[in-house]
Amino acid sequence: MNEQSRPGSATSRATKPGLAGFAAGVRVAWSEADEAALAAGSRVGVGVPHESAHLHVSGAAAYVDDVPERAGTLHAALGLSPVAAGTLLGIDTALLRAQPGVVDVIIASDIPGANECGPVVHDDPILAEGAVRYLGQPVFIVVATARDLARRAAAKARDAVRVEPAEPVLDPRAAHEAGRHLRAPMELVRESEPGACRRAIAAAPHRLAGRFSLGGQEQFYLEGQITYAIPTENDGMHVLCSTQHPSEMQHLVAHALGWRSHQVLVECRRMGGGFGGKESQSGLFACAASIAASRLGRPVKLRLDRDDDFLITGRRHGFEYDYEVGFDDNGRIAGLVITMIANAGHSTDLSMAVLTRALCHADNAYFLPEVALTGHLARTDTQSNTAFRGFGGPQGALVTEIILDSIARRLGRDALEIRCANFYGRGARDVTPYGQTVEDNVIAEIVEQLVRSSAYHERRAAVAAFNATSPVLKKGLALTPVKFGISFNVPHLNQAGALVHVYADGSALVNHGGTEMGQGLNTKVAQVVADALGIGFDQVRCTATDTSKVANTSATAASTGADLNGMAALDAALAIRGRLAAFAAERFETGIESIRFSNGLVRIGGTSISFADLVRMAYEARVQLWSDGFYATPKINWSPQTMRGRPFYYFAYGAAVSEVVIDTLSGEFTALRTDILHDAGRSLNPAIDIGQIEGGFVQSMGWLTSEELVWHPKTGMLLTHAPSTYKIPTANDVPAVLNTTLFDSPNREPSIHRSKAVGEPPMLLAFSVLLAIRDAISAAGGHRVDPPLRAPATPEAILDALDVVRAGGDAP
Repeated sequence: MNEQSRPGSATSRATKPGLAGFAAGVRVAWSEADEAALAAGSRVGVGVPHESAHLHVSGAAAYVDDVPERAGTLHAALGLSPVAAGTLLGIDTALLRAQPGVVDVIIASDIPGANECGPVVHDDPILAEGAVRYLGQPVFIVVATARDLARRAAAKARDAVRVEPAEPVLDPRAAHEAGRHLRAPMELVRESEPGACRRAIAAAPHRLAGRFSLGGQEQFYLEGQITYAIPTENDGMHVLCSTQHPSEMQHLVAHALGWRSHQVLVECRRMGGGFGGKESQSGLFACAASIAASRLGRPVKLRLDRDDDFLITGRRHGFEYDYEVGFDDNGRIAGLVITMIANAGHSTDLSMAVLTRALCHADNAYFLPEVALTGHLARTDTQSNTAFRGFGGPQGALVTEIILDSIARRLGRDALEIRCANFYGRGARDVTPYGQTVEDNVIAEIVEQLVRSSAYHERRAAVAAFNATSPVLKKGLALTPVKFGISFNVPHLNQAGALVHVYADGSALVNHGGTEMGQGLNTKVAQVVADALGIGFDQVRCTATDTSKVANTSATAASTGADLNGMAALDAALAIRGRLAAFAAERFETGIESIRFSNGLVRIGGTSISFADLVRMAYEARVQLWSDGFYATPKINWSPQTMRGRPFYYFAYGAAVSEVVIDTLSGEFTALRTDILHDAGRSLNPAIDIGQIEGGFVQSMGWLTSEELVWHPKTGMLLTHAPSTYKIPTANDVPAVLNTTLFDSPNREPSIHRSKAVGEPPMLLAFSVLLAIRDAISAAGGHRVDPPLRAPATPEAILDALDVVRAGGDAP
């Protein structure tokens, strides 16, 4: 792997210091370009370490459970439904109250406000009432003097909860066929005239039809769901919550208590991971703890056990697909019809937005001239699925990659050739199915550069030579592209606010509406403010996200954290700098255009003074040294009714080449090498961005290969509800050779310092691993049969596909 970092250009992995180095505050190794950028006064485009890295590795980073408990703190636990579907007949609260240490038992009828925590549609109760919808649904809250006592009492749910059970529906295809849907179908159709898509398929020289099955994925954040609710004076509530969306938690808690929002303060310093699982689904736990704290007038903490977290919360939506495609002799698509069935679970949650994004990403990097996409939200008796890194985008894009892979096999061509033939171009081939013109297209350049740097064609020949002489082990190789839209597809969410305070000693404090979950948002925002004020990174500090400081914030999601909050913080910092510059121009009798802020100094004509001295002088002259900032993403418009508009401010691009080897006897695979070239625009922090890219790639690889969710077909019990039964990737699963490079291209749109988001787009890079496995399976049959490989590509799935390939076809 390359071990250098160059800001603002093609950048490879930064050197990793040892744990002792981080704990001692030692920086990552910098290149000469980093040093030059710092010397020139730049604080962005430099690979500074994560602001909390030394705290993370030393164990000093404080999370919600590390906050010292107030005197009189009680602990809550949730009693869970023992069945997946049925009618709730009653709860033996006397049995529960008789358990050791129990102070109170709360059921649905005890909730003072709305028994509801659905983020969009009000169909998700805090506690079950009338019916139970999945095995693990919270039915009551136990409050006890100790956490262990609360959990022991909650475990009595099997004895205390009386339910008349019903037969659960767990399979999304079965739910779809039975007409069990949460909402009407969504349709995204782009045709030259009505019926043109079907006619184009019928008239095409070649046609394919098939189906594909894609599983869901558990977020598996290291810090589980937790809330600590503390009553405050005059009917107030201070809620410490591990959440990606403090404002929504404030809203939900207020409604559950029957209060106004200004009575609830929600605070989040940091999360131990979120990945979308703490966007909406932290609401139930925030409400439960707050209801108990308000009812008893004492602080209440609710921290889930890992098994309960799995059983209660939702995850990435699994999808089922049916498709038909017509194409020409060169593999260029003429018409495409796809039906998507998303497993929404028992309630709507964020499923409508997830399905919308899936439909809007079905094109990935390809122009589809005639296309008809239909999406269904299947209602199953399982946990309500929710946001997950990528938010439906990976599910939408993957099926088209599978289709193009099958087209290549049908024509006997290299799949890369077929992909390139279908790329977005310019002129007539640059409009998406939803009507947005692709104005910033760099996918052809990225793929061309990656083909050269990865020696793709030479390795393709080497893989074929290996497979010709290896009857048991088979290698596969695949290159897949990324085009990922950046913005919330709900337009009003594309806004952010921030506060910046400059103190009399020249230091700065920043508060913004985003939340830090390890992704480096606070680090980037601090860099932006330091750069704007011309001061050192160590002179800027970000505080905990707090609804009493920045109101009505959007979730830290959709890869918008740095884009929105960075711009809001920049707006505030520039306002302060403008006041300081105007003051300096007046005090030193010079033109404001001659004033420069850099490296802790303020240059005023031929004079230089320290930033701190200028601030002190301005303070004494009663100049305002704090400011709020605001940013709203421009150009966004979207109609959910017509599925038309510009839902994305810009697109992020990338590509990956992966090489794997499979054991045809055991079904196991090994990722040998991956080369990534990813577009982060003009990166704010190359070291952090590369970490995000590689982390997203590995997380997605786990989703597509090993992370299989299994429910008991009769009881509806989630069987894979712990690390012992659910396999996330480990360090041993990472490709032995992993080369990651940033594409040298500033954002065409004026985003924060012309950077691009890197949170979600890298999830699509791991498609190359799944399709390389597919390529290796195909090689076992001489590339004559299209492998019916489902995802995740577990050893069992690989062996099933190998059986079909060796038998010569007729896939199920």
